[in-house]
Amino acid sequence: MFVCVSGLAATARAGLFFGTRLCSTRAMAAAPLLSLQNIKLTFGGTTLLEGAELIVSPGQRIALVGRNGSGKSTLLKIASGDVTHDSGLRFVEPSATLRYLPQEPDLTAYATTLEYVEAGLGPGDDEYRAQYLLSSLGLTGAENPKNLSGGEGRRAALARVLAPKPDILLLDEPTNHLDLPAIEWLQAELDSLRSAMVLISHDRRFLSDLTRSTIWLDRGVTRRLEKGFSHFETWRDQVLEEEERDRHKLDRQIVREEHWLRYGVTARRKRNVGRLERLGDLRQDRREQRRVTGSVNMQVAEGRTSGALVVEAENIAKAYGERVIVGDFSTRVIRGDRIGIVGPNGAGKTTLIKMLTGLEQPDTGKIKMGSALELAMLDQGRAKLHPETRLKEALTGGGSDTLQINGQPKHVVGYMKDFLFGPEQANTPIGKLSGGERARVALARALSLPSNFLVLDEPTNDLDLETLDLLEEMVSDYAGTVIVVSHDRDFLDRVATSVIIAEGDGVWLEYAGGYSDMVIQRGEGVTAREPNVKAHRSGKTSLTQTTLATSAPAAKRKMSFKEKHALETLPKTIDRLEEEIKAINAALADPKLYARDPTSFAAKSKTLLETEAKKAKAEEQWMELELLREELEG
Repeated sequence: MFVCVSGLAATARAGLFFGTRLCSTRAMAAAPLLSLQNIKLTFGGTTLLEGAELIVSPGQRIALVGRNGSGKSTLLKIASGDVTHDSGLRFVEPSATLRYLPQEPDLTAYATTLEYVEAGLGPGDDEYRAQYLLSSLGLTGAENPKNLSGGEGRRAALARVLAPKPDILLLDEPTNHLDLPAIEWLQAELDSLRSAMVLISHDRRFLSDLTRSTIWLDRGVTRRLEKGFSHFETWRDQVLEEEERDRHKLDRQIVREEHWLRYGVTARRKRNVGRLERLGDLRQDRREQRRVTGSVNMQVAEGRTSGALVVEAENIAKAYGERVIVGDFSTRVIRGDRIGIVGPNGAGKTTLIKMLTGLEQPDTGKIKMGSALELAMLDQGRAKLHPETRLKEALTGGGSDTLQINGQPKHVVGYMKDFLFGPEQANTPIGKLSGGERARVALARALSLPSNFLVLDEPTNDLDLETLDLLEEMVSDYAGTVIVVSHDRDFLDRVATSVIIAEGDGVWLEYAGGYSDMVIQRGEGVTAREPNVKAHRSGKTSLTQTTLATSAPAAKRKMSFKEKHALETLPKTIDRLEEEIKAINAALADPKLYARDPTSFAAKSKTLLETEAKKAKAEEQWMELELLREELEG
């Protein structure tokens, strides 16, 4: 493994090497096309980049990762030449072609999308490729840029940077505003190119499949791993553990030096002055060390327990004019299910959700809602976040400085800190926040409402990797039921117990497991195919039969997310039940309990039987899952 860390200088004076620069001595196989060395940049007195580096050689595919606000987009703008750095060296091979995809492209100077894309072509480039890319991305080329939505503008910008097949591609969140079919097409298109690439994306599957190197921008400096993104998280955790050990060593050395100054044997005055200066240097090094930004403290305000049946849909259908959105669809959602909904933009995912949550009635068929449901929703457009609303009012609803989280009052400033907002941001208008910050506000707002039925529409948009991990953990541990619409394949794999997919022409099918399980059963990704209209509309073909009919013939059985989660959590449940049984037996062992309180004795005896039954059931379930795991792995 080749690791290169740039930025913080070694603490040589202390004999320690915190933030050491580790670089292999072996030479690069080819001269770099793009090189950034010791890049420094300060915004408003705050250091954003502190010696960052980026070296791109021909054909390399690099993931650029880091927390929201760490400076990834700024570093990419410096690489493209759009932003000037304070100091450091930038070099681009004079003969190399470079194309940069910003997060917010500007098309206003062009009359049509085709004209905009063709303007990015160079001498000798294939002019027909511009129209091909626009068509592949769902555009005609005749669109007026002034009338484009954010997603359409993004697609036109993608076509512009891909059209010339440049030597260097710098892509900042290329999957934003794209649906799953477009993401899968883009991934295949990029994989076919010989261009060197630097990719910023929150889509882990996209990064894992495309990249071969990873650069981590953290606290203003870069670290490089000569492996793809799939290896990043393990490596990152190891680096942070090593840093914590080095920090602990530095703290202990400061304590030793302070102890010597106070109680040590008096030596020559010159030596004493040297030790004193050394202690001052150690303290300065300690002050200058920048810790990792805190993580989101994400918890959901859970409501009362709902009934076992959450939603039952029987042959529901919905159409707008002659266009069928949902045709003859049936499903049953049980408490604890995590349902993923996927499909192309415009397929009707939002309409299906509204029917499954009782917010909209089907044209035909029946929707039965369960008992004691408390619904909380996170909408994709974050429509309820008005740009002029202040942050604290967005979280509290106004009129109060406290929220009720799981029945306990919590001051809004404390709740803001849980989602990485400082007290000084309490009066900041929502419109002044970054995309990632607005995403955290929307999540904080939705999770503060008591619920047992959670609907998340594109919850992963603009979230960094660490916050995504916490969101996944929260969804997995949530006691209620979750319906999630997402284009993030990795997120669906980690949380979904089943996936409902739009097959086209109003046909929807449900598959057990996550996204990868769906692909195995379906034989392909989300690209819509010609549906078997007769079989689905008859209402006589069962879901299981239809799924098996479209499954790959040699599909291998895999444990679902729900089964894996149960296998991991059941031992803790069994241990907890054993402790409860011991406590009850200890109470019943009191010979005076029955004479003193016969009612309590009877209640504890009943509870003991119930707890023992729960333990036996949990042990039986764990044994079945363990046998299944051994069978599948062996």
